[in-house]
Order: sequence, then structure tokens, then C-alpha cells
Amino acid sequence: MKLVNPANKRKYHVIVVGTGLAGASAAASLAELGYNVKAFCFQDSARRAHSIGAQGGINAAKNYQNDGDSIWRLFYDTIKGGDFRSREGNVYRLAQVANNIIDQCVAQGVPFAREYGGMLDNRSFGGAQVSRTFYARGQTGQQLLLGAYSALIRQIGRGQVKMFPRTEMQDLVLINGHAKGIVVRDLVTGKIESHAADAVVLATGGYGRVFNLSTMGLGCNVTAVYRAYKRGALFANPCFTQIHPTCIPYSGEFQSKLTLMSESLRNDGRIWVPKKKGDQRPPNRIPEDERDYYLERKYPSFGNLAPRDISSRSAKEVCDEGRGVGPTGYGVYLDFADAIKRLGKHIIEQRYGNLFEMYHLITDEDPYEVPMRIYPASHYTMGGLWVDYNLMSNIPGLHVIGEANFSDHGANRLGASALMQGLADGYFILPYTISDYFARAGAQNISTDRAEFRAAENEVEDRIKKIMAVNGRQTAESFHKRLGTIMWEYSGMARNETGLKKALELIPALREEFWKDVKVLGEAEDMNQTLERAGRVADFLEFAEIFAYDALNREESCGAHFREEYQTEDGEARRDDKRFAYVAAWEYKGVGIKPELHKEPLDFENVELATRSYK
Repeated sequence: MKLVNPANKRKYHVIVVGTGLAGASAAASLAELGYNVKAFCFQDSARRAHSIGAQGGINAAKNYQNDGDSIWRLFYDTIKGGDFRSREGNVYRLAQVANNIIDQCVAQGVPFAREYGGMLDNRSFGGAQVSRTFYARGQTGQQLLLGAYSALIRQIGRGQVKMFPRTEMQDLVLINGHAKGIVVRDLVTGKIESHAADAVVLATGGYGRVFNLSTMGLGCNVTAVYRAYKRGALFANPCFTQIHPTCIPYSGEFQSKLTLMSESLRNDGRIWVPKKKGDQRPPNRIPEDERDYYLERKYPSFGNLAPRDISSRSAKEVCDEGRGVGPTGYGVYLDFADAIKRLGKHIIEQRYGNLFEMYHLITDEDPYEVPMRIYPASHYTMGGLWVDYNLMSNIPGLHVIGEANFSDHGANRLGASALMQGLADGYFILPYTISDYFARAGAQNISTDRAEFRAAENEVEDRIKKIMAVNGRQTAESFHKRLGTIMWEYSGMARNETGLKKALELIPALREEFWKDVKVLGEAEDMNQTLERAGRVADFLEFAEIFAYDALNREESCGAHFREEYQTEDGEARRDDKRFAYVAAWEYKGVGIKPELHKEPLDFENVELATRSYK
């Protein structure tokens, strides 16, 4: 690693796209070190990044409970939870810096829950047999983001960060093969303009909205990383997408998103369905001996805290058997009756009160009196742009952090690890690894007057003109819904060769129809949310094809990637380590053309590959 001395850091400029936990913490930390930072977000405030949607907590191996936790155990649980499809080195570093995150956030005033004696409290999460999750009721992401935001605002006040809200990245600009700027659209005026820097950092989150209905905010999209992919950045493991087991079930065709119920609820809630098919009795009238606590039955060592992929598939199985609950039959019960009896209602209110209130407001059912109804939904994405150990993509100068990269979670993210990775990347890793690139490349004082910026601006304007000129009859939202149906049906919780090949027929046809019949209202040179949405849906219609190619290529089941052809006799995932112990990194070859696959072998030197068991 080469270093840049403190005085020379003032010569370098950095662009950070995205102001969630990863982006805000990175921008603040880079500025604190002396770099000049421009930060961009499409929200009206950096505070509105989707990191606020995280509820349950953040992992760290502090071992406050004295229950046997350690950095090694956090590392191993994360490797195992990802079904041995992530890099050892990256994950161990993540486990190492996790403890520093908690200290940093406490110093910022993040109001973590505390025990009676004043020590920070911990609770359990799926995939671990220790209590290592720090939390702030059911609003941990929001409180952590406010901490990072306060650090960011301090640097804005000092003049080290210049903030650009309501601004969306449209393209990446390369000069001599290095990332040296971006083209953006002002979402208020519609103006297209360029910004130059010595390096670009993408912290734009995941692509879970490719399924349309998901727990992600309506604005979440794939555009920034996908446009970088089209400029040559490799896209790694796109088919590794997480289905979260505890969400409020789908209720109707006019629904725009699904609502997450924190995984932390599984600490005290017990998951069950009736033993008999078609049992429509109210839950409180079903006797105990006629209930199937299926996670406790199938996975006695972990029970209701089995990892997300296993819990989600188990819910799907019992619903497919005809034992699901609720109006659609696609739901299971999350029951707190035993916990309320054991602990008292006031303790449950202290732990989960805001989540119970949110559930009550949405469903008009009181979870203190009747069990919650939950069902899996599209959530986090483990795939993302390929990065090296320094978090730099294969395009020199383009760094990718947080959910936008692929580096830490393998085929399945354990609960409470997303916040950990975002803040580890932003506070403790990127600010130091980026110096290696700067020291080698040098400060270049790039101007946006260069031909490369003008060419990129012209391409952006041509793309916008093309989409405005279609003047069809169908909204972008209608195409997104149809794409989501295809993806959920053929590339969702369970996949098979026939379905994935069907998806690869349907997606190009839907994309062709989009470019013939999409309707965009208003003008391009103005605030235009239908144009914003159409551009993002257009990217999803291209990206979905890469997703399906990756899922079809990986002829194994691992983590959240469950191919029905590859399972054990008792229905568990069957990995193929001889053929697929690699990172699949895809290279863009053109719209509608199968991308080229590059393989990064995963070498395990410190852990032994083993069958993943939670029984």
C-alpha cells in the first residue's frame, strides 16, 4: 500500500455517488483526511437514503454477553452464512473493523439500546448462536445514518464536501481507461452537466427492485452501477439476491412495495402454520398440538433464527403445500404470545414497539393480540460490481462500496451485516485503500472541457431524447410490474433451467415492447419523475438478462441461489465446490448479447469447506 501525505491529500478530488451509510461515512471520512469531495444523491436530503429502512441492528464481536463471541467467530459465521462463496480476506477484515464501528457510532451519539447497568445491549440474529447485534429499537439504520449524516454535514460546513442533492448519475466518464468523472442530470431543472475528479466512488445500494415488489424504497435502482458496467466494470454474482423471510405479505395488484418486518422479531416471535391444509380458523382458535413450528422442527439448533435463505424457502414450502395463512394463502404466522407471557407486554414494547405500531397501521391487526402474518420478499442484493481487496473495480479509479459491490456476503447475507459492511467500507477501509490508487496515479486536475466529457454528455442526451420520442401508450410502471412478475416467477426464491430459459425469452421481448410503446409525460428540460422512472426501468430491462444468465450458468444451489435441480433428499441446497467455487464476473458485450464470463477462484486457506448445516 502506498500512502499520500496529509499535505498532498488537498490536491486530490473525489466524487462520491450515494449518501447512505456507505456513501455518507466515506464522504465524511475522506474529507476529514483532507481530500476534496463532491457528494451526489437523488433524494432531497442525504438523510433520506434508503439506509433508514434498516431496522434490526448491526453486528460486531464485542462479546459483551460473554457468550463465546470473537472476531474469528464473526468471520466464520459470515463465511458460512454466505455458503462459502465470499473471499476470506475481505470477510476477515470486515470482522476485524466491526468493533471500531460501534465505538465510532457511540462517539457520534447514536442511541444504541443499553442494559440496566448502562452497557450496550445485544440481541441475537439469524445464522449465529451468540448475541452480537447492537440495535436502536427497530430504527437502527435511521439512527446510524443520522450519525454518518452529522459527520457529513460537519465536512460540508468546513467546505471539504460539496453536496449535490436531487442529482442523478447518468454515466461514468473514462479518460485513458481511468474513471475521472460522471455525467449527471439535475432532477429539478433537467440540466445535464459533468463533474470531474481524480477518482469516483459508487455507494448507490442494491438492485432488489428488479423484482418490482421489494422491501426497497421506490427510488432504489440499478442505474449507477449498470451504467458503470456498460463502461467496462465487471458485474459480479448478479443472481445472488436475498429474499427476506419477515415481510408483510403481498395484498393486491395495486401495491407498490412490500414492508419489511425486522428479522430481530424472530428473537421472541415463533413462526408456525397449521398442520392441516386449508385450515382457515383464526390463529388463536388453533390448538397448540395442531400447529407446526416448522423452523424449530427442521432446525432445532437454530430454530426461528435459521438464516434468511433457509427460513424463506421453508416458508415457501409450507405455503406451496397449502398450509399458508391469510387471504392469499401466502403467509405464515409470527407469534409473540409466548414471549408476552414470559416477559410481559412492556418488555416487548420496549424492544419492538415501533415495529408493532407500523404493522398495526398497515394491516389493522394488533400483533399484541393476534400473530403477525409474514411472507418472504425481495430484499438485499449480495451481487454487485466486482472489486479487489482495495474496493476498486477493474476500472482504475472506480471504487465501489457498500451494497453496490459484491465483496463480503457471498451467496447469502446474514442479518445485521449490511450496516456493518456499509460503515466498515465508508469509515475504515476505503479512506485508506484509496490512497494507494492516488499515490500511483497522481493528481491530474482533469477538466470537464475534455472531449470525453462532451461525448458522454451527448450520449446521455441522446438516450433521453430517444425515450421521450417513443410516445407510446403504456407507463414505465406497467413495464416494471411485468418485469417483476417474470423475475419472481422464474428467478425468485426457487429457480430451474426451464424457467430461466423462459425468462431469457420473455425479458428481451418485454424490452423491445418498452422501446416501442412506453409513455413519458412532460418535458426533459424540467422536473420530470416519469422520465426518471422510465430511465431506471430501461436499465432494469437490460440488467435482468444478465441476472438470468448468471443464475442459469451456476448449476448448483448455494445460499439464496436455489436451483431446484440441485438439492439434497431432504430439500437442502447442494453446492458444487469443484465447479463453482468462484466469483462470476460478467463483462458487457452489448444490449441483448450474452456477456462474457470471467472467473475469480475462491481459495479457502483458513476455513474448511463444509456442508452448511443449521440443524
